[in-house]
Amino acid sequence: MFGDLALGASNVVHLHGVAWDKPADLSSRAVQEKLSPVAIRAFFRMASHWKLRDEDARGLIGGVSNGSFYQLKRSPARTLDQDKLTRLSLLVGIFKALNILYSTKLADAWVQLPNSNPIFGGQSPLTYMLKGGVPSMLRVRQLLDARRGGL
Repeated sequence: MFGDLALGASNVVHLHGVAWDKPADLSSRAVQEKLSPVAIRAFFRMASHWKLRDEDARGLIGGVSNGSFYQLKRSPARTLDQDKLTRLSLLVGIFKALNILYSTKLADAWVQLPNSNPIFGGQSPLTYMLKGGVPSMLRVRQLLDARRGGL
């Protein structure tokens, strides 16, 4: 999803200079420049699948202004900061887990459906993530990963 993969000499997977054996240094401007365009395109595809309102999509990215949001939509060649890349990484993981766990129809609707899991308190996962930011996105990701693992 984030570009071409290649095996390095040590059989470690590399993605445009980012090794999978350690976390990407999202504080590095070079890494941000490499990952941002693909992360932005992936986000807008997810937003379309999830049928997000622009206001909600802006909130998930981190509360960007209307102007910045529409610039990202028009030109995904922009560079995102560490916080926005972290958010998009969590959302990609959530999207992937949903599509592993559920049919496409349910996976696409899940974020907007009221949820009886105690962490959501009857709210939709989308509302929970918008209110709680990165920590809430991380909890949703962990919940879905645990479900994928059979916990």
